[in-house]
Amino acid sequence: MLTVMDKTGRHGLAEVYLASVRGDPNLLVEFVDACDPDLGGRDQKWVVIVSTQLGCPVNCQMCDAGRRFQGNLSDAEILAQVDRVVAANGRDPASSAKFKVQFARMGEPALNSEVLRALWRLKERYPGVIPCVATVGPADRRRWFSTLLGLRDYFRDFQLQFSINSTDPAQRDRLMPYPKMDWRELALIGRSFYRPGLRKPALNFAVCGEWELDAAKLARWFDPRWFAVKLTPLNPTAAASDNGLPDAGCAPAAGILLEAKAGELSRRGFDVIVSVGDPAENEIGSNCGQAVWRHLAGVARQGRGPAQ
Repeated sequence: MLTVMDKTGRHGLAEVYLASVRGDPNLLVEFVDACDPDLGGRDQKWVVIVSTQLGCPVNCQMCDAGRRFQGNLSDAEILAQVDRVVAANGRDPASSAKFKVQFARMGEPALNSEVLRALWRLKERYPGVIPCVATVGPADRRRWFSTLLGLRDYFRDFQLQFSINSTDPAQRDRLMPYPKMDWRELALIGRSFYRPGLRKPALNFAVCGEWELDAAKLARWFDPRWFAVKLTPLNPTAAASDNGLPDAGCAPAAGILLEAKAGELSRRGFDVIVSVGDPAENEIGSNCGQAVWRHLAGVARQGRGPAQ
């Protein structure tokens, strides 16, 4: 079902798995085993980041996963990624204070109904798991989100993240060229997922000086009582380079910009999460879609077929 072809990275930080599914070496998936050694490693927080599709149809300008799309993964194929990471570590996830599975690698989770089945089975297999679903909020998927809301209370915590990236709707559409819900719809859905005392639904921004992040505008649509904001630098990917996006993920200027935006958002009442990965993660290639794309590019260089 899942055949691991390669694994890169550093144990104790981030390891990226490249695997094929269905016995077909052209059907490629990637997933990540991650922890933060400065925060107690896997004893305190263990994160597995899984793919939900073979590639991604959204084709975000900064993401390598959108370079090709070959359909949805089944619930068994999604769960096999988690099982493979758990088996490789030889430990029970219940031994971690926090075991988190992020549906945030290749693919748009809300476009795959198998994700809902995978979540149900994930709870049965790993009772203490905390799921995190990251989505752009595709249009016409209200029923999917309604079912997701029904699953929420089966977990001790459940995290929902909306990828926003720009508060300018036209710019947002250019960065994520796929039909999406408008601010009103996203705000209504996100509000329904809020539970007092647990992490608020998060609005995700890859911060870039050329992209609008207007704290006042954001607060008009998304009440800071119900929403948090997560800021990350714009990390280097082949897609970002090809689309002419600035490669400033590790530059000192990126940290200054993140700090300034975090301050503006905090003054508007938002809880702000600033997430800056270890620079080694860029060397590992742990950004979404990079493992598959590097493999395909290598195959093309060796003359065994086109990278497509």
